[in-house]
Amino acid sequence: MGPKCAMDRRNKTPGQTSGGRRRRVSDRAVQLREKQKARYTYGMMERQFHRFFETAEKQNGVTADNLVLLLERRLDNVVYRLGFADSRSQARQLVLHGHIWLNGRKTDIPSTLVKEGDTVNPSPRALKTEYFKTLAEIIKSKAVPNWIALDREKLTGKLISLPIVGDIETKFEGKTIVEFYSR
Repeated sequence: MGPKCAMDRRNKTPGQTSGGRRRRVSDRAVQLREKQKARYTYGMMERQFHRFFETAEKQNGVTADNLVLLLERRLDNVVYRLGFADSRSQARQLVLHGHIWLNGRKTDIPSTLVKEGDTVNPSPRALKTEYFKTLAEIIKSKAVPNWIALDREKLTGKLISLPIVGDIETKFEGKTIVEFYSR
């Protein structure tokens, strides 16, 4: 997990009198933890995440890679990757409140899949807000993935190509999630 995680720091079970060692974590527990990491990273509920997994499973190719690519193509994630928001939850809120347009139309569904060639930009009303005025200055220093083009002057992003698995840094194992669902 991380340096602050209590499970990593202490090698014994919690409690006043228990001096025993922690039990070995089962394979199922590891799989569940990886799935939960992915869900929390992208801010999704279980049913929606499972639907994304089923869609990835039906596509040709490696299911784990398909799942990661589908998750990266969500509109709220693309807004986050463009640098319009500091976190995925903030990007989700921008989309839900109607501040983001997809291909020149208001879209308030964060789970919308962005296709190759689609443009993402703030609405004209949103550009007048203080948030986007300061964002115009801040965004000049932010890095954008190579599968997205960003016009920093107009605050417009375009999906040049679909993301490649090697380009995406994930904090979870896609293969372990596939193992979790295929029991």
